[in-house]
Amino acid sequence: MSDPFFFGYGSLVNRRTHDYPHTSRARVRGWRRIWRHTKLRQLAYLSVVEAPEAEIDGLIAAVPNGDWAALDVRERAYTRLRLAPEHVDHDHPAPVDVQIYRTRPEHEDAPDIRHPVLLSYLDTVVLGFLDLFGAEGVARFFDTTDGWDAPMMDDRAAPIYPRAVVPDSSVRRLIDEHLDRLEVRRFKA
Repeated sequence: MSDPFFFGYGSLVNRRTHDYPHTSRARVRGWRRIWRHTKLRQLAYLSVVEAPEAEIDGLIAAVPNGDWAALDVRERAYTRLRLAPEHVDHDHPAPVDVQIYRTRPEHEDAPDIRHPVLLSYLDTVVLGFLDLFGAEGVARFFDTTDGWDAPMMDDRAAPIYPRAVVPDSSVRRLIDEHLDRLEVRRFKA
């Protein structure tokens, strides 16, 4: 049997944050991204919610030998769910079993000033989308994500996110333009 795959829709889209093989661009139907805080983490991160008419772009990657242990530790605030094959479109040359992580509903809440989104996390996510889908994919990311009313901590000067990938000034401007368009509140770390 072939290796299972995960569908990444946030930081896992940025291939510089992991070394999982056989990555391919993908799109999932029936889910939408949302900013969520979970009682299992101090900060807010991306999650997904079921949304029958929605589609989100992302990345699929193989989990060698079905060894989910390391990824489950990285995604410890999430639960892993199998996606119906008809809900996943991808560039991989063969059919694959795909799973998605979402925060555990019993632990989640909306982000707040004590549990904000980190700008260094968003920068890392957007760089992944830019690499895979270009500027149009970045715009789709912003447009297919809910919860932009979440407070965002500007930690760019000293990134708190442990897998931060620092964008250049042109990418920072692109991100800031989208944040300004969506009227996202930012405050300094």
